[in-house]
Amino acid sequence: MKKVVIGMSGGVDSSVAAILLQKQGYEVIGVTFIFTDNFDVSEAQEVCRKLNIKHYIKDYRKEFKEEIINKFLDDYKSGLTPNPCVLCNKKIKIKYLIDAMKEFNADFIATGHYARVIDGKLYKSENINKDQTYFLSQLLKEEISKLIFPLDNMDKGEVRTIASEYGLTNASKKDSYDVCFITSSFKEYMQNYLKPNKGSIINIKTNEEIGIHDGLMYYTIGQRKGLNLGGNKDRLFVINKDLDNNILYVASDSDGYLYSSEAEIENVNWISDERPEVCNAKFRYRQTEQPVNIKYLENGNIILNYSNEVKSVTPGQVCALYKDDECLGGGIIKSFKNNNI
Repeated sequence: MKKVVIGMSGGVDSSVAAILLQKQGYEVIGVTFIFTDNFDVSEAQEVCRKLNIKHYIKDYRKEFKEEIINKFLDDYKSGLTPNPCVLCNKKIKIKYLIDAMKEFNADFIATGHYARVIDGKLYKSENINKDQTYFLSQLLKEEISKLIFPLDNMDKGEVRTIASEYGLTNASKKDSYDVCFITSSFKEYMQNYLKPNKGSIINIKTNEEIGIHDGLMYYTIGQRKGLNLGGNKDRLFVINKDLDNNILYVASDSDGYLYSSEAEIENVNWISDERPEVCNAKFRYRQTEQPVNIKYLENGNIILNYSNEVKSVTPGQVCALYKDDECLGGGIIKSFKNNNI
């Protein structure tokens, strides 16, 4: 019997993934990682008891703080908008699941992500509305080859139905879309770690100061809400940040400043062996893929050119690369080019 180690968060997705693995004949071992002081392991423990599978709890709070939280704060301090979930999958979750696989002499690891692995390659979930390959695009090829995604072709309704049939208390639990280590508001959390410095908000088209920002770390490219510009009638968006001069630049969507035609991607990770000249790119999780041309730089970075200008390309965010349904890999947006700026 093949043995698989599954990451058990206590949520409905990982719980049903464990159920499906059992049905497929695997010997299932549940592992729950503690990343923060407020993490509750009781739901994961209860699910493993009901399924009669071995369950282990491992404390990685120190590693999570060093690798994820500190990097998150440093990136915001540097004017970037990071995606900690992608980094967590790369540096923490999958890495330590692989360690557990070796510790327990298992054959595979599994998670409750919506994705597919075929012949060691990463593909989008058949449930395209839940596809999470974007968040997995920084994983190594050898890690992908050991991964099983039992939920690859399911929709959330089916998942919740199975959880209900097994009497799991998390069957109707709402999905979480928040950063797991931020339990207060984003602004409150950041104030505990970084000192905000107020500065000018400038309309880049008119070069007029139209307000005061609360600190550049609170804003991201494309943001409209929370600018607090009073009676300003225009729909203004954040289009750039000047860290040296502590200036937040805004403009109207119709002025074209939000749109870019080129981006440089760093920390590029290739899951596929292919190095295409043309593929599709997704610059944010919920953004539509865009056809891009790739230029390869000697330092390992790549330049993406796209004729269909893309809105709100944001340094620090992940760019995932695709060829049809295959996720080729991805990297971190270093910079973007806007002909208007």
